[in-house]
Amino acid sequence: MKKNLLSILFISAITVSIVSCKDKAKEADTTEAEEVVAVTPEAKFNVDLAASSIDWKGFKPAGSHNGTIKIESGVLNTIDGKISGGTFLIDMASIEVKDIPAEDEGNGKLVGHLTSPDFFDIEKHPNAAFEVTGLEEVEGKMMLSGNLALKDAKNNITFPVTVTQANDSITLVSETFTIDRTKWNVQYGSKSIFDNLGDKFINDDIELKIMLKAAKS
Repeated sequence: MKKNLLSILFISAITVSIVSCKDKAKEADTTEAEEVVAVTPEAKFNVDLAASSIDWKGFKPAGSHNGTIKIESGVLNTIDGKISGGTFLIDMASIEVKDIPAEDEGNGKLVGHLTSPDFFDIEKHPNAAFEVTGLEEVEGKMMLSGNLALKDAKNNITFPVTVTQANDSITLVSETFTIDRTKWNVQYGSKSIFDNLGDKFINDDIELKIMLKAAKS
């Protein structure tokens, strides 16, 4: 009877582990920032700020929080109808929390903490920036690479996207992916940086999903 019970518990643990792995977004490949080679584009597409968005999600043992960040400006460049480059400014002061009602005191406290020196320090670093360094097909998926400058660090990240072009417009939608915030010196509550946090830590991974719409200029 004990053997059967242990077997059931063991199988259940494996099942939970497999499901958790499937549900977890993959971390973007992260390397040192790359030099961007200036190439004259054949066409430029200006990002439609109202129709574009970045969704974020952060995790801790007690649960998670999610919200959005606005793109301040952006352009995609193309050669032979394919994305060849692009730059984007992200307004870090626009961080919104969606899982707590806006009128709730907790919403303002969380936004204030995220924009403080503990996290993104928007007084010193009001913008983040992303500069495209490549787009190529790998094993049937389009992989977008670019230098992400966030807070006081810059790294190159690569993540899967879907790109659609029609009627002088481009839509680019990423799969949900994660970045390790500590690689951009966002260290608050990280158990990989600080000892003795117990269950008061905050996961290093930040989950992101990007949706861009751009029209030919």
